[in-house]
Parts: sequence; C-alpha cells; structure tokens
Amino acid sequence: MSETSPPRSRARLSPDERRRQLVGIGLRRLVERPIQDLPIDEVAAEAGISRGLLFHYFPTKNDFYAAVVAAAGRRVLRTIAPDDGVRGAAGVRQLLERYVAQIDRRRDSYLALVHGRGPVRGDDDLALGLRMALARRIADLLDLPDDRSPVLHGWVAYVEDRALQWSARGPDERESSAEVVLHCERALDALLALS
Repeated sequence: MSETSPPRSRARLSPDERRRQLVGIGLRRLVERPIQDLPIDEVAAEAGISRGLLFHYFPTKNDFYAAVVAAAGRRVLRTIAPDDGVRGAAGVRQLLERYVAQIDRRRDSYLALVHGRGPVRGDDDLALGLRMALARRIADLLDLPDDRSPVLHGWVAYVEDRALQWSARGPDERESSAEVVLHCERALDALLALS
C-alpha cells in the first residue's frame, strides 16, 4: 500500500491578507531578479491561486510591481533605522552604518530596486522618495527645521553614491566602512555649517 500525501488545501485569506501574501512573495523573489523579470505566473502559483485571481487583488501587473517596490523601499527604511531612543549624532551614525552595510550586502538588489528601469509607473520616483524619507529621518534625528530638507536630500544622494562606489570595489581595494561613515558624517557637518 502506497502512501500519498493529502492534497494541499488552499487557505482562504481575507483580501488584505492575500495582498500581503502576494507582496511578500514578490519581495522574496525581488532578491533573485529585477522587478521587471518577476513572472506573475510564478507568484500566483506559489500563493496557490490562479493568475486571474492575482489580478483581482492587483488590477494590472504594474500595480502589483508598484506594491512590491513600495514594500521593498519600506523594508530598506526599517532595516537601517537607528535603535529606539538613539538620536542626534549617534542616531545619524547608526543609520549611516546600517545604510552602508545594507548597500554593501545587497548592492545588486539595491541598484535594481532604486535605479533599475522597469515597467512600474513611478519607479523613477523610488530613488527620490527613498532619499526624501531618509532626509526626513535625519532631520528628525537632529531636530532640524524643514527648511534644511534640500541640503539633507542632497547629502543623502551623496551618501548613496559614496556607498555604491565603495561597495563596488573589492575588499582589498577599499577603506573600512567605518571610514566611509566618518567621511559622510563630516560631509553632513560641513553642509549644515554652510547652509
């Protein structure tokens, strides 16, 4: 007598739970490939639903991709956030250390996410939106007024570029991450002193 495994039953999820499940699958797969190469059929199959049902939750492929990209941006912000209660220069340092480490660890995914070209409406705005969110976080950590936002936004773009250039070099060809962080801290101090 041969044993067979029982058929896998499909879980009945609320619309919000199903959307979260689908976006979660998209996020996991985003690590493996750029968003524009993410097959909808594979996502639906992993969720145990049909392709048509996926489009019940996300009217178009671009809507699904946009939801995944937005969730990935929120994930970056959560990953690099300083510890609760850490503010001021110490908070900025923690954020910088985590941001540089994130870019180093996930360089290709970060580039594909923030600078990749794809079919997502507004995907060109992701880099801008992420930089603006980081600038707001820095302003909050340092208790800076809103009129400093343009300076902070420019500084965040500089930090991103510096981290991307640094992470592209081999371990024997680059300075330590602590030196990159210190350099970026000094650049922020200099910019704030000028403005």
